[in-house]
Amino acid sequence: MITTVGSARRMTLEEYLAFDDGTDTHYELAAGKLVEMPPESDENIQVAVNLLIVLSRFFPSRLLRTKTEIVISGIRETTRSPDVMVLTEELVLALKQTKRSTILLDMPPPALVVEVVSPGRENENRDYRFKRSEYAARGIAEYWIIDPMRQQVMILTLVEGLYEEAVFKGAAAISSQIIPSFDLTASQLFEL
Repeated sequence: MITTVGSARRMTLEEYLAFDDGTDTHYELAAGKLVEMPPESDENIQVAVNLLIVLSRFFPSRLLRTKTEIVISGIRETTRSPDVMVLTEELVLALKQTKRSTILLDMPPPALVVEVVSPGRENENRDYRFKRSEYAARGIAEYWIIDPMRQQVMILTLVEGLYEEAVFKGAAAISSQIIPSFDLTASQLFEL
């Protein structure tokens, strides 16, 4: 369960980036509110690791990330921590200039973000609805939604500012514009 922390006062991005409660609790900033993110399920972690291993065949390790957060543009300050990211060379250079692995608004967007959906309506809404519009507004070329419950992979490709979707299940080969030679099926991703 996701828990909003603290008072009704909204935090600025600067306050959030400086925030340290002395624990290893993971937080995101959602519309200016500090939100405690629960640990991922073992299944979701395994799917993300499987995907990282596969992506390492197509990209050098310096472009692959987990636990890197991205600031989302909008009315209220928001950060997200995708399960997996593929960065661009320009973004790697920009991150080298920072002390924290946070992609700020003045930095280029990653090429690809991946979210592995956790069970529950709130999680589904966040990954399928809210992050979809946030990542499109941020200019991220591809957003993958990997859903273990539905045993499907949704590839969202940015076209003229909006995402067009393709859903892959079972033995259907996953098709990606940024990885034209991707050779994995949805079933294989969940079985690795």
